[in-house]
Amino acid sequence: MFFDIGAGEILGLAIVGMILLGPERMPKAAADAARWVKKMRTLTQTATAELRENLGPGFENLQPADLHPKTFMKKQLGDLLDENPKPKTARPAAKIDPDLI
Repeated sequence: MFFDIGAGEILGLAIVGMILLGPERMPKAAADAARWVKKMRTLTQTATAELRENLGPGFENLQPADLHPKTFMKKQLGDLLDENPKPKTARPAAKIDPDLI
């Protein structure tokens, strides 16, 4: 569901909304909330598209979650890090406890 909200939470919010707003104003409030969500979704899609366009080639598959600095650096520098993998060190020999013999 949207924002990881389940059916129980939506039902609970609807009941609280009915109590706070009353049954007369609830349909108008729900319609306003739906318009707000649609407007925010359009705004984020437009901003993401403009960001992709302004960043240029190589960022065609940019997702909003990729804009977190740590994720962004891992994604952009991942190829460089994979080219020079860390050398694997040999595992130390297992030691036998003399008390167990």
